[in-house]
Amino acid sequence: MAIARHEQGTRADLAALASQVHPVFMLPPLAASWFGAALAPSISPVASIVHMTAMFCAVYTAHVKDGYVDFHVRGEDDDHPLTVGGCRLGLALATGGFAACLGWLWIVIGPGAALVTLPAWFVGYLHAPQLDMHPVGATAGYPVGIALSILGGYYVQAGAFSTTALAFAAVFLVLLSGIKVIDDAKDRSYDRSIDKRTVAVVLGRERARRVAYGLVALALVGVLVGAITGVFPPSTGLAVVAFAVVAATTRRLEPRRATEVLMRGSYVFLGLLFFAVWFQPLV
Repeated sequence: MAIARHEQGTRADLAALASQVHPVFMLPPLAASWFGAALAPSISPVASIVHMTAMFCAVYTAHVKDGYVDFHVRGEDDDHPLTVGGCRLGLALATGGFAACLGWLWIVIGPGAALVTLPAWFVGYLHAPQLDMHPVGATAGYPVGIALSILGGYYVQAGAFSTTALAFAAVFLVLLSGIKVIDDAKDRSYDRSIDKRTVAVVLGRERARRVAYGLVALALVGVLVGAITGVFPPSTGLAVVAFAVVAATTRRLEPRRATEVLMRGSYVFLGLLFFAVWFQPLV
């Protein structure tokens, strides 16, 4: 079975499979898993690694399926490194890896740890072409994956949920949904031509942009409220200030550039929240 479309051989096949690891979108779910673990009273490194690996497999599934649909089904992309068989192999490997992690979590941690992890695979697999054709699915798919990664990372450590973990998951769900609305605006014309109903297609570019920044503002206000009420450590307010500055600089940027800046800003935001949770400098 041919795996790589352009070259032959083991090295070419491995390179084609590795090409579906997109660091910009892969790193946040993995970091979110560790962030969730950091919220727990104690950390088992092995459990964290297994859960993080499960998240990697779920996101890899999403990348391979998305590439398969966009190139081999929709003809949307100009090129793709994997053949149809290569895409199926990538999906099989990722699904097998996810199932192995799920089995370990079930046996070692408990059924709850496996059940809270399982939805991440469905979000990844169903992203294209099912979820990404509708405003809610197209916008919230990736943010839901991040939220699930935070909750799963916490649960595999603590064996339960907490108000803090649920609140942080909600913050990232709202914040990243805002960024995704901006990201989808860059493809508005094409999406409309294939009846892909993103928020930008439904509302128009300007109204979608207002909605996007409204969601970002709501998420930041949520962190401030959490810091004031004691749900979050007080120093999380520093992360709000940092991201607010980043968001302000993107208001006049075109969608592609704004998305790049906001995604990188979200890494800083997550890093500052991790610092605030782990070290609690103002407590």
